Amino acid sequence: MLQGTGSSVGKSTLVAGLARALTRRGLRVLPFKPQNMSNNAAVTLDGGEIGRAQALQARACGVAPMADMNPVLLKPQGETGAQLVVRGQRVDTVEARTYQTRKERLMPQVLESFKNLVSRADIVLVEGAGSASEVNLRRHDIANMGFAHATQAPVVLVGDIDRGGVIASLVGTQVVLSAEDAEKIKGFVVNRMRGDPTLFADGMQFVAQKTGWQALGLVPHLPDVHDLPAEDAADLLSTLRVRHKRGHGGTPRLRIVVPILPMIANFDDLDPLCAEPGVEVVPALEGEPLPEGDVILLPGSKATLADLACLRRRGWAGQIVEHAQSGRAVMGICGGYQMLGHSVADPSGTEGTASTAQGLGLLPVHTVLGGQKKLEYGTGFLAQEGQPVVGYEMHMGQTDRALDATPFLQLNGHAEGCVAGNGLIWGTYLHGIFTHRAARLALLARAGGAAFAPDGVWARAGEGLPDNHDSTVDAALDRLADHLEQYMDVDSLLALARPPVYVD
Repeated sequence: MLQGTGSSVGKSTLVAGLARALTRRGLRVLPFKPQNMSNNAAVTLDGGEIGRAQALQARACGVAPMADMNPVLLKPQGETGAQLVVRGQRVDTVEARTYQTRKERLMPQVLESFKNLVSRADIVLVEGAGSASEVNLRRHDIANMGFAHATQAPVVLVGDIDRGGVIASLVGTQVVLSAEDAEKIKGFVVNRMRGDPTLFADGMQFVAQKTGWQALGLVPHLPDVHDLPAEDAADLLSTLRVRHKRGHGGTPRLRIVVPILPMIANFDDLDPLCAEPGVEVVPALEGEPLPEGDVILLPGSKATLADLACLRRRGWAGQIVEHAQSGRAVMGICGGYQMLGHSVADPSGTEGTASTAQGLGLLPVHTVLGGQKKLEYGTGFLAQEGQPVVGYEMHMGQTDRALDATPFLQLNGHAEGCVAGNGLIWGTYLHGIFTHRAARLALLARAGGAAFAPDGVWARAGEGLPDNHDSTVDAALDRLADHLEQYMDVDSLLALARPPVYVD
């Protein structure tokens, strides 16, 4: 089990890289995260949903994602509440305080999922959540030391040197843990080293001597991790900044402005656009007007009504309407699609208090939230250009088009989404709409980028890109696995593994 000294120290990425490295060694590897908190989720083949990071780790193992890989998923809907997903299915909306006492009742289901994976694998790589030293939450913990105790899992602690104070965070974790929990930690990894690694050799030795833990690696920062899907909004912004610095030369680009709203979800839809030569994805942040751009893209949202209200508070709603009225492109995916319509109603209080709000009025559709959550893979083609698309739907509620409205896709044999403004304004529930390059180029060309047409300069510049963006992700996983094989003692890590022993 990999636990961290804090959130965002790189646990998810390390598990993904180790999963690919061990799979290439011929082992049957599966990932597991007892509890995750993320609005970036993925649909599983067994009709559930799990954190996007676990879906990426499954890809690293060469297997399809399964609900058992992340049996408890919390999807925040505000400052204190979250949607609770257990073994792939939404079961409730919970407040933070009441959830703490509910967790212990979830441990049997967590262990059942874990046992299912153990029966199928040579090794299960378990990822903790947040910080291992959250002793205030230890009593009912299922995510870190609570799980390690229940299965007697050996723990490797991960610290992030890039944020500073890594020696204190590693040694300090041992200090604040109970003796029983601290004994579970067998080794440590220092992640994201920049500069000369020999300068921290004494630091590695100091931590090992102070704690008695085995030093398993000092892992340098790897820029290629920015080609992997970001796990949360903070990672997304960091990734967008890195990709922006890479640049595309001096040739004019198509600027896609993305409003970053509080409940943004499933934002890995942006990844294929960021990889496309000639595209500049520009995040819009609170406190500033929307940057000037050719396209405005509204991504998914975990709370459509709250984010729609936020668009208005920030003054962005009017700017989006003006942008569309000037003949420029506006795109919406899932929650963003719902916002582009005439109205969004929540009669049963799915997202909070029952209410109805006026949408941006750019598409002739009306949305009613509620009902059973739709979790479904989809294949089809663009209704206008005919290029293939693939992805998944993950939403609650239904959006109805006006009878004379034009659908955006043919998906699983049915008309889906909506188009207006001579094709420049469109919305869809299909996450992954940009995954296939042919469809991506067609939509970019439609948005006004003639250079993305088949004989255009940017289409030719990206001829080396794979037809499916998933291949880009796989290549990055291979480079990450090579990196970890070089800088981690993977053999010693494997030697720590033990069959689980279940403790009441």
